[in-house]
Amino acid sequence: MKKMLSLGLAAAMTASMLTGCGGGDKQTAGTQADTKAEEAKNTEAASKGSEGTSAEGVTEITWWAFPTFAQDGNNPAGTYEQEIIDAFEAKNPDIKVKLETIDFTSGPEKITAAIEAGTVCDVLFDAPGRIISYAQNGKLVALDDMFTDEFTKDVDNEALLNACKSGDSYYMYPISSAAFCMAVSKNALEEAGAMDCINLEGDRTWTTEQFEEMMKKLSEAGFMGGTVYCSGQGGDQGIRAFVTNLYDSSVTDPEITTYTLNDEGGVKAMTKIKEWVDNGYMLNGSAYNGGEDVDQFVAGNTAFTTLWSPGLASQRAETLNENGIEAIALPFPSEDGKPALEYLVNGFCVFDNGDEARAEASKKFIDFVCNDEEWGPKNVVKTSVFPVRQSMGDLYEGDEDMAFYASLSKYYSPYYNTIPGFAEMRTYWFPMLQAVINGDAEPKAALDDFVAKANQSIINAQ
Repeated sequence: MKKMLSLGLAAAMTASMLTGCGGGDKQTAGTQADTKAEEAKNTEAASKGSEGTSAEGVTEITWWAFPTFAQDGNNPAGTYEQEIIDAFEAKNPDIKVKLETIDFTSGPEKITAAIEAGTVCDVLFDAPGRIISYAQNGKLVALDDMFTDEFTKDVDNEALLNACKSGDSYYMYPISSAAFCMAVSKNALEEAGAMDCINLEGDRTWTTEQFEEMMKKLSEAGFMGGTVYCSGQGGDQGIRAFVTNLYDSSVTDPEITTYTLNDEGGVKAMTKIKEWVDNGYMLNGSAYNGGEDVDQFVAGNTAFTTLWSPGLASQRAETLNENGIEAIALPFPSEDGKPALEYLVNGFCVFDNGDEARAEASKKFIDFVCNDEEWGPKNVVKTSVFPVRQSMGDLYEGDEDMAFYASLSKYYSPYYNTIPGFAEMRTYWFPMLQAVINGDAEPKAALDDFVAKANQSIINAQ
């Protein structure tokens, strides 16, 4: 953790983990004419919405899942998901679910390619940022019939529900949610005499002034601050929220119609961050993405990270324990001590594959995963965050850390990830941040250029 330690990457990027869907047996045709006749028959059946239903009346659907559910022990990705499928199929023998696990590195491109090729899955477990973009491109089945009055009243969170919509229709069915925040090393703070700079009461809010004082004490004691990570898009929501909170800026206007990060608060924040990098309070993260920033924190090389969540805390708990580090989760510091937090929403969508039977079977499967009396609460806990349904109650009773994470829901800010062109905007974010911290552009000019390009991305997507 000391300044003389190297900040080299601890490990190479993990290779993609993709398991095949599996295909049917090869068919042979007696003659070319027979083959053409069979193809015509299949085409006609598909047009009537019967494709995907076997001769035995079993509807087959495919579920693609990012590694969001925690696995038991050292079980590989997909093990727990298969348990869900087995339980569902036991209650619904007329539906067969095929599972394919995808990773966050290659998964998004795989989905896009499959959409274009017409081979995409029926059910996807993901987040609104990607799901709503698929809806905006007309690729999804509307799920309005699943958003009953009883369900929306149970969720009782307008911002979260709006994150699941495109226009007037719902396209993502949510299961769990939690705020993104940051984390500090208690070990480093204690050794640097900086524990008095943070707040451990209630929802632990604190100010930008307190944050700067903490970094000063850490630096004087020889500890490295967190990185201003900006090598790519990975985890970029964390560093954006950190920037906007420092001096009451915002990524977009409240109506989520235009980008506004070049406001007075945004310029002041970027100016201050450049100053912190120059004086060694924070580290130039041009070579790091969000995951690599977290790697440095859990390895003990840095004293804090601006990318944290209860899910990350759960996933990295073993490494933190091995390194003897106690992480303290905190909301982002803000000038007035009232943060505005971005948040994760986990949920499902159904791709429109032109087959009504598969669409209905997919919705039935999603309802089971989210709402089954036994499996619903269990599945929420496996996402390491909180149920969107208030009726599920406290699934982490007695866990003080989870009680803190739950308290942050009151600070949810407007969910801008569903704005048209969001994916394109992200490509402009990290080059702008690099230009500022490397001294290649003044904060105001860099932010003006970023906002102009980001606003054009909205137009391009419409």
